[in-house]
Amino acid sequence: MTEPPALPVTFRPTRTRAVLITVGVAVFAVLTLVGLILPATTPGQRVSFVVTGLLFLGVLLLLSRPHVTADEEGVTVVNLTTRRRLEWAEVLRVNLRQGDPWVGLDLADGTSLPAMGIQPGIAKERAVADAVALRALAERYGTGETVR
Repeated sequence: MTEPPALPVTFRPTRTRAVLITVGVAVFAVLTLVGLILPATTPGQRVSFVVTGLLFLGVLLLLSRPHVTADEEGVTVVNLTTRRRLEWAEVLRVNLRQGDPWVGLDLADGTSLPAMGIQPGIAKERAVADAVALRALAERYGTGETVR
């Protein structure tokens, strides 16, 4: 069994997050600059460039939101638009199979919860290590079984 990390711990796709935030800020800056330097534009047109940049930045910030935070009492899963707090006893399995876009948590109520904060997109090795660490925490603090 892998030794679990010290608690509290937060898992997030840091490379993906860095890329999303960097691209969002860059696109916002470029669209704002374009809106300000275009000749013969009305104030409404200029504002539309800035608003479009803000919307684009907002979507990318939303995509960079997912993370999973574990502490002694349980785990908090933050996905794009939802946040769910689980006690360790509710987590039966931590799954990250080849081809999965992110970790899945099998829960005691028979449902499954995606944990988008651990995703193998850009940094596969990091995602696998994070999934193994979360699995070790579930084994130590929970009552469920884990599978690969």
